[in-house]
Amino acid sequence: MMNQAPAKSRVAEPLLPAAWKIPQEFRDRLGDDVGRQRKMEADGHLLLVLHSPPKPTEDVRHGRLFWRDADGRWKPQPLKHDDHAVGELLAEYESRADELDNAHDDASCADDAFALLSALNPLVRTAHNLYEVLQDARKAVKADRKLILLRDRAYAVTRRLELMQQDARNTLDFVVARRSEQQADAAAHQSQAAHRLNVLAALFFPLATLTAIFGMDLGHGLEAIDTAHAPLPMLAVLGGGLVLGASLAAFVTRK
Repeated sequence: MMNQAPAKSRVAEPLLPAAWKIPQEFRDRLGDDVGRQRKMEADGHLLLVLHSPPKPTEDVRHGRLFWRDADGRWKPQPLKHDDHAVGELLAEYESRADELDNAHDDASCADDAFALLSALNPLVRTAHNLYEVLQDARKAVKADRKLILLRDRAYAVTRRLELMQQDARNTLDFVVARRSEQQADAAAHQSQAAHRLNVLAALFFPLATLTAIFGMDLGHGLEAIDTAHAPLPMLAVLGGGLVLGASLAAFVTRK
C-alpha cells in the first residue's frame, strides 16, 4: 500500500510588504493575523495597524497597514493625488456612514431598526478604535499636521455613527414601547368585555338553571300557529335569537 505524501501546510502571507524598509521590530511584533487596531513606534518610524469598515456578517477584520518613515513619508501611496492613504480609508467609513444614513431614513419598522443596529454596532466599535489609534499617533508625532486632520476626520465620522446608533436604538425602543402599549390596551379591552359577559351570565344563570330542571314545555297560545305554519315560527324564533345574540355580542365587545 503506497504511503500518501503529507499535506503541505499553508504558509500565511506576511502582513507587511517585503519592500518596506521598516524596523525589524515591527515585523517581529506582527503575527499572522492583523489583530486589534494599534500603533507601533521604533527608531522614529510609525506603523498604524487599522481595519477596513466591517460588515455585519463578517467575523474577521481586514487589516490596513500604514507606515510613516523617519523622514515623514507615508506608505502606501494614495490612489488620488494630494490625498492621504489613511484619508482614503476614512473616506470608506464616510461612504458607509452615508449608506446607513439613507437606510435610517427609510427605516419604518422594528425589523428595519434592528437591521440598522446590526450594521452599526461593529462599525461604531471599529471607527472608535481607529480614532483612538490616530489620536495616539498624533501624540507620538506632534509635528505632522496631516495626522491632526486625519484624527479630526476620524472623530467626525465616529461621532456621526454613534449618533445614528443612538437614534436607531431610540427608534427601536419607541416601536417596542408602542407595541407594548397597544397590547396593554387590547388586554384591558378584553378584560372589560369578559367582565360584562360575566355580569350577563350571572344575570341569566338562575333562569337557565330553572329551565334546565323544570323544562319549558308549557302552553303559550302559539301552538295553533305553529301547527298551521310550521316550520316558519321556529325559523322566526331562531332568527330573532341570532339577532339578539349579535346585538348582545356588540354590546359586550364595545369600547
